[in-house]
Amino acid sequence: MEPQNLSKVTEFQLLGFQNLLEWQSLLFAIFLCFYLLTITGNMVIIGVVSEDPRLRAPMYTFLQHLSFLEIWYTSTTVPLLLSNLASWGHMLSFPACMAQLYFFVFFGATECFLLAAMAYDRYLAICHPLHYSLLMSPDTCAALVTVSWVTGVGTGFLPSLLISKLDFCGPNRINHFFCDLPPLIQLSCSSVYVTEMAIFVLSIAVLCICFLLTLVSYVFIVSSILRIPSTSGRMKTFSTCGSHLAVVTIYYGTMISMYVRPNAHLSPELNKVISVFYTVVTPLLNPVIYSLRNKDFKEAVRKILRTKCGVYRARVKGSALTT
Repeated sequence: MEPQNLSKVTEFQLLGFQNLLEWQSLLFAIFLCFYLLTITGNMVIIGVVSEDPRLRAPMYTFLQHLSFLEIWYTSTTVPLLLSNLASWGHMLSFPACMAQLYFFVFFGATECFLLAAMAYDRYLAICHPLHYSLLMSPDTCAALVTVSWVTGVGTGFLPSLLISKLDFCGPNRINHFFCDLPPLIQLSCSSVYVTEMAIFVLSIAVLCICFLLTLVSYVFIVSSILRIPSTSGRMKTFSTCGSHLAVVTIYYGTMISMYVRPNAHLSPELNKVISVFYTVVTPLLNPVIYSLRNKDFKEAVRKILRTKCGVYRARVKGSALTT
C-alpha cells in the first residue's frame, strides 16, 4: 500500500477565550491594565536600582534581573492575547509559533533559576548574616545570575526542537491564547510518547528541583525567624517572607500542575485559567512583593522623586526669571 499523503499545517489559529465572546472587551481591558502595570512596575525597579548607589546589594542585582526578565516573559504571551481579544481567531505561522514557544520556555525556566537563587540569597542573609558578604560576594552573585540565564537559554531548545519535529496534519486550531506545549501536543498527528516523556522529565528537573531548593531555603529562613526574640521583628520578617513564598508557590504550583503530569489532559478552559496565573498574574505580583514592600527600595523611590521634583521646580523658577 502506498503511504498516504498528509497535508502539513503551515499556520495555527489561536482560539483564545472564544467561549467568552460577550466578555472580550472586559477581558481586553483587564489584561491590558495588568500588562501595562507589569511593564511599568518592572521598569521602575530597573531604573531605581540603577539610579540609587545604596541599592548595590546582591538582592537588588537579582531583583533587577528578575524585573528585566518579567518584562520579556509577559511580553512573549500577553500582546498576542490582547490581539486575539481585539480580533478573534488570530493566525500564527508555524515558525512564529515555535519561536514563541522557545522564548516562553526560555524565560520561564530562567525565572525558576532566578527565584531559587534569590531564595538562597535570602537564606544566607537571614541565617548567616555575619558571613553573608563572604558567601554572597559580587562574583558569586554574578555567577548565579549568569548560570540562570545560560541554563534558561539551553532549557528552551529541547521542547521547541521536539515539538517542531512532530507532524501536524490538521486541524490547526489551538484552543489556547498562546503556543503552549499541551495544546500543541494534542494537535499532533504523530506519536508523541517520546516528546511527552522528555518534556515531563525536563519539567521535573527544572520546576520541581528549583521549587524544592526554594522551599528548603524558606524552611531554614522560617526556623531562623522563630528564634528572633522580638515579636515585632518576627512578625515583620514573617510578613515579607510569607509574601515572597506566596508568590513563588502560585508560580511554581500552576506551572507544575500544567507540565508535570504525563499522559493527563485537563480541560482546555482550565488550562487557560491556570496559564493566566503564571503568564499574567505573577509577573505583576513580583515587583509589588519584592520591591514595594522593601523599606530601602521605597526610600530610594522617595529620594529620586524629591530630586526630580527639585530639579523640575528649579527649571521652572529659572525659566520664569528669564522671562
